[in-house]
Amino acid sequence: MLFEKKDRLLFMGDSITDSGRNYDAMPAGWSSWGDGYVNLLNAYTTALLPETELMVVNRGVSGNTIVDMAARWQTDALDFQADWITIMIGVNDVWRHYDGTFPQVVQVDAGQFEQVYRELIEVTLPKVKGIILLSPFMVEGRLDDPMRQQVDKYRAIVEKLAADYQLPYGNVQAKVDEFLQHQSSYVLSSDRVHPSLAGHLLIAQAW
Repeated sequence: MLFEKKDRLLFMGDSITDSGRNYDAMPAGWSSWGDGYVNLLNAYTTALLPETELMVVNRGVSGNTIVDMAARWQTDALDFQADWITIMIGVNDVWRHYDGTFPQVVQVDAGQFEQVYRELIEVTLPKVKGIILLSPFMVEGRLDDPMRQQVDKYRAIVEKLAADYQLPYGNVQAKVDEFLQHQSSYVLSSDRVHPSLAGHLLIAQAW
């Protein structure tokens, strides 16, 4: 097992991590985990690993790109003094290329995505026991879909960073793709991005 007794497990990301968490709740307090995969993982570690007394904290923020997350990294991640930080980010960096055209949203290209992600890893590694990376994903089985192709490109960057820094890596997209061999995407998501509870369980499984 990676974790030691009373380790602090911090989860950073976008709306998929946020999942309706209460921003006013105390860290690891009731309603602080949201209703997604962080909540499921907290329930799992609490119920099945009670002797470890792990502290699970959700600091995902809806709508975040990696640039947005980097802007709050010091206060939300480093200042918290977590033992382990899990990062799942990237789908908004892609999505804004498709829904941000008319509002003229500043885009995060693949090069900037990798650069900022790498900087976050390097500034964080000396201060934690470890970092766990989860891949961005899309609930879309058609590999020729333009947005799916771009998500795959950003996912490959995360996989490469995990290999470069020898970090634990969870391939959420692989779990989703396996599911889509048997069932419709609508079981997992109504918009191809935000998962149902079943989708969140796949993320928890990948973690």
